[in-house]
Amino acid sequence: MFTVAPPVHTVLDVSFGHNTMTAGYSAALAAQPRKRGIALNHFFRISSPAAIVDDLSVRVRNDLNCGTCDSETASATKLAESGLDFVKGGRLETSSVRVLVVEDSEPFRKFVCSTLGKRPELQIVGEVSDGLEAVQKVEELQPDLIVLDMGLPSLNGIEVARRVRKLSAESKILFISQESSADVVEEALGTGAHGYVVKTDAGSELLEGVDAVLRGEQYVGRRFSGHDLVGASDAEVSQEFRTKSAFAPLPKQQIAHRHEVRFYSDDEGFLDSFTNFIGASLNAGKAVIVIATKSHRDSLLLRLHAHGLDIAAAIQQGRYIPLDAAETVSAFMVNDLPDLGKFFKVTSDLIAEATKAVNVEHARVAACGECAPLLWAQGKGEAAIRLEHLWDEIARSHGLDLLCAYPLGSFQDGIGSRIFEKICAEHSVVHSREP
Repeated sequence: MFTVAPPVHTVLDVSFGHNTMTAGYSAALAAQPRKRGIALNHFFRISSPAAIVDDLSVRVRNDLNCGTCDSETASATKLAESGLDFVKGGRLETSSVRVLVVEDSEPFRKFVCSTLGKRPELQIVGEVSDGLEAVQKVEELQPDLIVLDMGLPSLNGIEVARRVRKLSAESKILFISQESSADVVEEALGTGAHGYVVKTDAGSELLEGVDAVLRGEQYVGRRFSGHDLVGASDAEVSQEFRTKSAFAPLPKQQIAHRHEVRFYSDDEGFLDSFTNFIGASLNAGKAVIVIATKSHRDSLLLRLHAHGLDIAAAIQQGRYIPLDAAETVSAFMVNDLPDLGKFFKVTSDLIAEATKAVNVEHARVAACGECAPLLWAQGKGEAAIRLEHLWDEIARSHGLDLLCAYPLGSFQDGIGSRIFEKICAEHSVVHSREP
């Protein structure tokens, strides 16, 4: 604590990363040494006598070069809008936002908590996987923010949100769901919720949505730009919707999708199934993403051309997107397992690119590949099954047609083994060709 006689203008220079800060009190204190005290990821309070400090402004600097945190000198009032609180007497403190996460999928719940954990001001006070339990926790904890899934056991997210509004009117709700229908989004906002993010876009939009909701704004993901999504009042929600959804989860599969798997005995079987799948998809006006080894991609080009398809034109139009399997997999793997956030970012960007190429209102996209089979061939069975599950989530939320292909010879115990059955269980259709 420094004391000077007359009131002075105070600049608090906050540096992240080096655990240091400088409080410069006009020219008289310019030579004072830097004071240690800010632990990485949070602030501690600094106070100065109210009678001494006439005005306070803060300049925040990021010494880690790990993001755009630098800012010009700004007044305390302006900075308070960014989450920094200043009270009379020049004391700096951070506001803590108490968050309840409601999500029935454990892997995705971990992803949400990990993402929110990047913001030190966001304090996760509870994790819940059941709708009725969520209502009880809201009444008990009175959280500032609720990150809420739509399809929950015992009580769906829509009904949870309605009950929350009565039990904790000050709690803000951000829906995060695999449902990407504009009608569903409007129903969700009609409960009084403040925002909606589709799960596959959460890697890039979750924190953005949290920030907007906490500012009191309504937020919907960028995929809904062009839709007039002003939430209907609760009184306008149809009685039919209330009756059907009051105590049952919303259906997980609202958009038609296919997730097929082919087990082949040789490359001929692989090329036949992929050629038929790609050709049928392109002829139906869909865009196709092909993720395969180089040898398979080259062979497919020859086969498709032989079938009369102008693949060069399809590539130029963006309707045929060939990618290397190993490179694609490496883009979302962390510690030999697919990372949820990275996977959703990679696949969402790919699907957005393919959808633009089709350029119709209800564009459909098909994808076929060897991502999970590549992991399986490397002896990473758990990673392969987890990846199949993630692809199925993508297929459900985007209405994709998917085809995977595994060589039968890679299953030492053959058809009927436990791992074979687990892989089959992740698909809606199974095709097998005996050796």
